[in-house]
Amino acid sequence: MRRRFLALTMLGAALFGMAAISGMMETAANDKDSADGEGGKTDKGGKADKDSKGGKGSKDGKTGKDSKTGKDSRTGKDSAAGKKTKSDAPDYSRQECWLKFPEITRDVDAFYIYSTAYVESSYEEGAPDYAPLDNPEMVAGAQDEYVTNASVFEDSANVFVPYYRQAGIRFAGEIAARTGDIDAALSGVSCDDITAALDYYFDNYNNGRPFIIAGHSQGSAMVRYLLKNYFKEHPDYYERMVAAYAIGYSITRDDLAAYPYLKFAAGESDTGVIISWNTEGRQNVEENAHNAVVLPDAISINPLNWRLDDTYAPASENLGSLVPNMELMKYEIGDIGADAQIVPGRGVVLTNANGEPAPLTDFFGPQSFHEDDYTLYYNNIKDNVAKRVAAYLASR
Repeated sequence: MRRRFLALTMLGAALFGMAAISGMMETAANDKDSADGEGGKTDKGGKADKDSKGGKGSKDGKTGKDSKTGKDSRTGKDSAAGKKTKSDAPDYSRQECWLKFPEITRDVDAFYIYSTAYVESSYEEGAPDYAPLDNPEMVAGAQDEYVTNASVFEDSANVFVPYYRQAGIRFAGEIAARTGDIDAALSGVSCDDITAALDYYFDNYNNGRPFIIAGHSQGSAMVRYLLKNYFKEHPDYYERMVAAYAIGYSITRDDLAAYPYLKFAAGESDTGVIISWNTEGRQNVEENAHNAVVLPDAISINPLNWRLDDTYAPASENLGSLVPNMELMKYEIGDIGADAQIVPGRGVVLTNANGEPAPLTDFFGPQSFHEDDYTLYYNNIKDNVAKRVAAYLASR
């Protein structure tokens, strides 16, 4: 996808990363140290408890199976007699199941769920509906998205990002066409994985800290689904939620009416609230174009002035967009004229930013800035995260 202009570089990095993971598995499998099989355990401080060779437990280098349990750390399947762990979810005690597993240095955590990166390969003949955890396209896209999106939380929080078996864009599109949203695609395999990751995180690493949950696109659809389900079942966790950044998918008035404990943000520093918007250009708005992530009665907040009405926020209020430097092959802060104004009837943010619209126009319309929901307003989001965290901590 266009936003991933470093795709080839990142794909190479992803393949190298998977080779490194495989190497670690093989090293651990060959390690005859008496601590073999125990290195996969993690301590409460966010570090893996490694053996002297750096392994993470005894696993087969080809299959990723634990030599003691027979469990595949990437799929969660138990090879013994065809048995499976609950929901076949990955074993999130294994660090290779996490894109980002931080040392704990801050008072607040952020749990980020990446967007649909299983795109082109999801259309290949015989491709599964859900990406395997080691799908190269998904891994590369998720790693790049950490830089463009999830990194906005780094200055304020310990950022956790699990790999998960996400719905491919082909399958998600089919579900959305039939049902009007992608909940049915999320509620099985993908939700099982994210729920398992959350359970592991809360049971072993959160230690009562306040947290942010965030995502983009399919990741934000998952945030929406979790707010309605997982956090309804875990009100003790929900009480510690600083905010939910469900950017790039719709939160609707119907959602708020059906789940009255959910509150949408009303300003720049309220806490325990949902922050959401979808960014579009004028052509999408004027044509009332189909956009798969814009649902009926969607609500957006303006990421520059943090208002819900149509008060215009000029680009002079933008603290900096994250843009690609093609010459240096990296992202940097720049000014591309990213202004913002809420379109109340459509529930989106309208911008005149100097940028290339998202591809996949059948999904997002002729002028959507879906891929740039974070990057257009990068420094404003970073600043907003800091303000909400400060407000939450000050209130406790």
